Amino acid sequence: MPMPFLKKRLAKLISTKTAEPTAVEPMQYPHLFEPLDLGFTTLKNRLVMGSMHTGLEDRFYHYGKLASYFEARAKGGVGLMITGGISPNREGWLTPLGGTLNRRADVIHHARVTRAVHKHGAKILLQILHSGRYGYHPFVVAPSPIKSPISPFKPRQMSLKNIQATIQDFAHTASLAKKAGYDGVEIMGSEGYLINQFLSARTNKRDDAYGGSLENRMRFAIEIVQAVRAVVGTDFIISFRLSMIELVEDGATMADVISLAQALETVGVTLINTGIGWHEARVPTIVTSVPRATFVRYTAAVKQAVSIPVIAANRINMPDTAEAIIANGQADMVQMARPFLADSEWANKAYHNQANLINTCIGCNQACLDHTFSGERASCLVNPLACHESEYDIKPAKKPKKVIVVGAGVAGLSAAVTAAARGHQVSLYEAKPFIGGQFNMAKVIPGKEEFFETIRYFREQIATLGIDVHLNTAVDKGFLDAQSADHIIIATGVVPREIDITGRQLPQVMSYSELLTGQKVAGERVAVLGAGGIGFDVAEFLVHGASVSNDVNDANYQPQAQTAQAFFEQWGVDGDANYQSIGALRPANPPTPARQVYLLQRSKGKLGKSLNKTTGWVHKATIKQAGVIQMAGVTYDKVTDEGLWVTVDGTSQLLRVDTVVLCVGQESVNHLMPQLGDTPKADYQVIGGAKLSDRLDAKRAIREGFEVAVHL
Repeated sequence: MPMPFLKKRLAKLISTKTAEPTAVEPMQYPHLFEPLDLGFTTLKNRLVMGSMHTGLEDRFYHYGKLASYFEARAKGGVGLMITGGISPNREGWLTPLGGTLNRRADVIHHARVTRAVHKHGAKILLQILHSGRYGYHPFVVAPSPIKSPISPFKPRQMSLKNIQATIQDFAHTASLAKKAGYDGVEIMGSEGYLINQFLSARTNKRDDAYGGSLENRMRFAIEIVQAVRAVVGTDFIISFRLSMIELVEDGATMADVISLAQALETVGVTLINTGIGWHEARVPTIVTSVPRATFVRYTAAVKQAVSIPVIAANRINMPDTAEAIIANGQADMVQMARPFLADSEWANKAYHNQANLINTCIGCNQACLDHTFSGERASCLVNPLACHESEYDIKPAKKPKKVIVVGAGVAGLSAAVTAAARGHQVSLYEAKPFIGGQFNMAKVIPGKEEFFETIRYFREQIATLGIDVHLNTAVDKGFLDAQSADHIIIATGVVPREIDITGRQLPQVMSYSELLTGQKVAGERVAVLGAGGIGFDVAEFLVHGASVSNDVNDANYQPQAQTAQAFFEQWGVDGDANYQSIGALRPANPPTPARQVYLLQRSKGKLGKSLNKTTGWVHKATIKQAGVIQMAGVTYDKVTDEGLWVTVDGTSQLLRVDTVVLCVGQESVNHLMPQLGDTPKADYQVIGGAKLSDRLDAKRAIREGFEVAVHL
């Protein structure tokens, strides 16, 4: 296989070079790729890569890796990029020794980032973020000494001298940002950080010039913008990230938001960016169950009130959604953050009418925000290369190999696609009539409809890369030995673990797999055994009254996500774009549950301890809304026609249920791996659930598939 062919194949996955649209194939997203003239500079399109804290910002010796990360997205066609939050001073750190741009020595490291971005015609802003009472360190300050529910440290109230010094620190960081080559700065004024804390009556109880009336509470934000503009001049972008809707008690009304937006325009802000909610708000804003572009109506209300460009944001992940926002006049630009983690080539693919090839962000947060909050480097579940661009030598294979992948779950798909992109000859075998593995069960959970997109992405990559796929094909060791392959990758996944309980053979007892694939249907009163991630998913499936359509695995199947109105009703959000309710909150009105569900676990303690940090609370809140009865420290005794017999605290009791769903773990399927004494003809490797079934983890599965293929 000649080397030019290998390069061409690799380019389909990781290169920026794609075919130009032809005259008979007009651009599908013309509004999205229209330049935006800011007067002193022009942005090449309306796409903004929003701020994400990757963990690389905090140490100067990681700035080479940070530059590679940004450069990949700049090459990928994004018009404007915004860094992760950089503190203007020590008090503003998110965590101890957080990222800074306070000294001239810092300029050298930041300049590596700006040079990398500018090589590809993109522009980049430094986000200046002061954490205020959200800081996770003992130096935290705030307008008033009110402790945050998400930090263990009570803040010190800022004195007038401290306020003035902090304003100058913002200006100083902005001046250094200009020296480092940034095209502007974004002042973080939303999501409950320090500036937002001054703006809100919830956290600002001062009685001086910076507290009390809205005009006084706005003073800190306005003076920061004025100080920054004074030091950077007129030919420098200032974006202000404004909370369009706060979703907390004692929060702002839309009239308050518009008053601030208009004041910001007056003092020289170039762009107004959208922030949604506070980190302590008990309304989901960024998880996959939030319908796409749900909050854009609030951005549109602000756009109508100002004449400077306004940026829409939040749960926008595909070009058709972004194009509609611009075309309908709801915003001037569209910001996406996690979607550019998922696919650095997002913009180029959209520009070249290849949205079908976009690796879509599914809003899971498992490798991005969950990593950030645990102090790990951010990455992406569906794209393990994210934030590791300089560490993987992904290039065409010097000598193409014959590779067999057994199992078309996400681990096998990741391995097959990466290997084929490098030029290897790949054959993929799957016993079922469709690809996707466990994602086929995840995708039918209400609120997880985005998982369909990952299966679509892999399906399109298989077609683009010419992978030889054999569905409905179970293979054995003899078959594999006869193929003369160089490498055999076992990605056969898992099966539900069985449980030794009397009555297991009764028809009302089923595995989660049987339920979520539509093989069996649950009754009206259901006991779910096992309260891990799958148990919570099953509980949500049951209370929503969800069902599995016969054509759910068809490539043309269109999942129906929750509507914005239904979401607002469930979580108590004022859906009026010009809301007058405080914090845009209203009484919640969750839907009536379709079934009575019991969620049980053997271990003592609260249910849901193993759920991910940024999404777990949403799952727990949802099943609580639905009246799910949660029981811990349960011994499962037997199933009879009367129901499920259990023992709790030494007392036997009967749960009168008509269905029992088993979510008690998984077991690896790895019987195709060579055993001790075998002499396989090929190099065998095992990945994903077949390698380790404990706490089934798609993040690990996709990463292992990627890594094994990179090193072939």
